[in-house]
Amino acid sequence: MKVGLFIDTFYPMVDGVIKVVDNYASRLAKKCEVAVFCPGVKDYDEAEDKKYPYQIIRCASLPLGKMDYSLPIGGFDPTYQVPLSKSGLDIVHIHSPFTIGISGVIYAKMHNVPLLATLHSQYRQDFEKSLKLEPAVKAAMATVMMPFNACDECWAVNSAIQELYQEQYGLTAPCKVVLNATDHVPVADPSEAAARVNAKYGIGPDEAVFLFVGRINFIKNIDFTVRALKIIKERGHHFKMIFVGQGQDEQQLASLVSSLGLEDNVIMAGLMSSREDLQDLYSRAKLFLFPSLYDANSLVQIEAACQGTPTVFLKGARTSATVKDGVNGFISEPDETAFADMIDRIMHDDALYARVSAAAREQLYLDWDTVVDGVYEKYLEIIEAKKQDVESKKLSNRLRQAFLPDFDNMDLTPKA
Repeated sequence: MKVGLFIDTFYPMVDGVIKVVDNYASRLAKKCEVAVFCPGVKDYDEAEDKKYPYQIIRCASLPLGKMDYSLPIGGFDPTYQVPLSKSGLDIVHIHSPFTIGISGVIYAKMHNVPLLATLHSQYRQDFEKSLKLEPAVKAAMATVMMPFNACDECWAVNSAIQELYQEQYGLTAPCKVVLNATDHVPVADPSEAAARVNAKYGIGPDEAVFLFVGRINFIKNIDFTVRALKIIKERGHHFKMIFVGQGQDEQQLASLVSSLGLEDNVIMAGLMSSREDLQDLYSRAKLFLFPSLYDANSLVQIEAACQGTPTVFLKGARTSATVKDGVNGFISEPDETAFADMIDRIMHDDALYARVSAAAREQLYLDWDTVVDGVYEKYLEIIEAKKQDVESKKLSNRLRQAFLPDFDNMDLTPKA
């Protein structure tokens, strides 16, 4: 089986969708041939690409001003089109609906192979922010949904995203839920992990630690987090808030922290590529603070659950669809004071915290090996179903030709 995964950005940039595709490709490569079709983003290294256990086929791309992403132009790049046309894919799985994803749709339709899409993002939010005018937003959404509605099947990352696409975005293709996972594992010794984090960042052994991991972008509501933490500090709590990641709003975040007098409480840890270091941080943190209304289903909340660290979400966040408030996570009203009240309550209720911590690990932690084993089996089923459908249509056409009159060539001129 030859699998093609199509994505409109890739390493060396890092985000949740890239990590999903990498984890799919790395594990599928143990069972079949895998190619990832993606853009040649700034600073990528061809030599690095060869270190992955799957093939990476890149196309030229254009920078998009100050945005984190670039515009792939594979349609004009023969170094992309030729390998794609010769790839012999048995199944196409797109992870974005833009130029690279569309190239996957075109390939699947031309070669009559199964076409899947994973629904990772809430695109309307992006369009409303950038396009402003509702007619433009509607036009952009219609364009985005065309590749998805061309699919044989779509996979939503949770039930809330499935509902969003079917009820608001106009998804007509069949859709099911396929959950994300993590390659993290529980730390062997939490006390040793805590000691390593404390030593690295100068944190007291009894000091509460809160954590955020991801793009430093205010679209993820991290400024909301800082303002809520100001309330927590005013109530006399001692804590450290660690932000891990990079992004376009790093300077704005630092300025906000300074303006609120939280310099001694907030640590900007920057980009962190070591999985072991991240696992230590998740284990050391008491809570993962994730008030994003933008994310669909972030991998970081699963990484936190792996270490038994509960996440605090906001009510209405689709990324919290797998969570039950007070059972395996926490869901606050979308208000900074309410968010602070939630954190305050958790810090004063050890029994509640212990129950939710244990349930987070038991109920929300999924590993990629298990998920991708299921994905592989689904691929086989979909390929076989497609073959049967193609054969059925061929048979139907042969029967039609054999038994129905040739209306196209029949003389239907009225006789005198």
